Amino acid sequence: MTQRLEAKALAAFLARDDADSARAALLALHPGDNAQILGALAAEQAVRALGLLPVRQRAQVFGYLEPAEQLRLAALLPRGELGALFAAMDPDERADLYKRLPEPVREAIMPGLAAAEREDIRKLAAYPETQVGAVMTSAYAALRAEQTAAEAIETLRREAPDRETIYDAYVIDEARALLGVVSLRDLLLAPPEAPLSRFMKRDVVKVAAEAPRAEAVRLIREYDLIALPVTNGGGKLVGIVTADDAMDVAEREELRRIQAFGGAAALGGPDLDLLNSPLGRLFSARFLWLALLTVFGLGTSHIVAGQQEMLEKVIVLAAFIAPIVDMGGNTGSQTATMVIRAMALGQVRLRLADVWCVLKRDLPVALALGVGVALLEAVLAFTTKPIGWEVVAVVGLSMLACTVIGSLVGIALPFAARALRQDPATLSAPVITSIMDMVGVLIYFGIAWIFLGHLLAGG
Repeated sequence: MTQRLEAKALAAFLARDDADSARAALLALHPGDNAQILGALAAEQAVRALGLLPVRQRAQVFGYLEPAEQLRLAALLPRGELGALFAAMDPDERADLYKRLPEPVREAIMPGLAAAEREDIRKLAAYPETQVGAVMTSAYAALRAEQTAAEAIETLRREAPDRETIYDAYVIDEARALLGVVSLRDLLLAPPEAPLSRFMKRDVVKVAAEAPRAEAVRLIREYDLIALPVTNGGGKLVGIVTADDAMDVAEREELRRIQAFGGAAALGGPDLDLLNSPLGRLFSARFLWLALLTVFGLGTSHIVAGQQEMLEKVIVLAAFIAPIVDMGGNTGSQTATMVIRAMALGQVRLRLADVWCVLKRDLPVALALGVGVALLEAVLAFTTKPIGWEVVAVVGLSMLACTVIGSLVGIALPFAARALRQDPATLSAPVITSIMDMVGVLIYFGIAWIFLGHLLAGG
């Protein structure tokens, strides 16, 4: 509500050309709050408001905008203003925007940038989205081993406005090879004349630029880092991943896993965004999953329809189809979730030893769960419905078998996805449930034929 009121007030200032009041309102707020307010304005008004800010603050606000909003405003900005905005943005945000812009816009603004900025953009934009290099920034603080603590502090004082963080500074040689790291606390506590080589930490936690970006998140979490240095194949420092960027990556990865596990991830494409993805893409990606599940459902219905004679002889069997097949899907989804989470945490990998370890851990639990729910279902069936021991046996054994097999499917599918170089999170709960619906029906009526087939032979 507050943001809506602020957006209305800002729009009123702009409507009556009160630039001073509009600028004062913007400067009084955090750049992130300004980004949300601009997102509520018409594009032309948002561009006007953005132009009232000094270029550095303008770049900060622009960096907080959602990708779709950045493109919306970039399309309206004059090329000169867009180039100035580009130059003032943080290197990682600038590279991200560069990759989103249409090719003609890229070609128009690149000549207006300094050679170092152009080279930096090309370098950062060259990494695939899945690699650490795509989320790193080149705005890190670098020092020399021969500098004294006093000289290093003076260097950081000069460079601080253009650096993502100065709390950790990285010591490099002439070839930019990473030698060590010093914290701002270390510098303040060290004797002013002490060279950095005397007290810097040489055992530096680092990550390769080509590594999966999830590896950067893991290292920052594990070692509680403010920033993580990134090196290339030659051991040269090429950038850092800050803790806030790692949090953004972790949030996007979690969203992707949730979408995939809920059956809403696009097959073979980027993640869906409820607010920014085109409506056609939202429809097509979700429809494809639902179409696949419909095929499974149709197959299951044909199997049930083929048991008409059995159901006519023992009509009470129909009452237990749903709880039995649902149990297989529920158990499989539970197990798959645990396996995928173990994979995400690095506890298990694609190797026979880990498959066997998971199997040994889960199978006894699955058997115990199967026995427990089978006995419960059998008791409930016997006490609530007028059935004989043969039907009770069919229901109980089917529940046991579906529970155990569902758990085995939940183990197998994530490992199978890894073997096929696919993300195991895309094995969604609806898919597992649909598979177990078909398998559960086959198990149920197979056991029913074993115990009750004589009724058909005698009929």
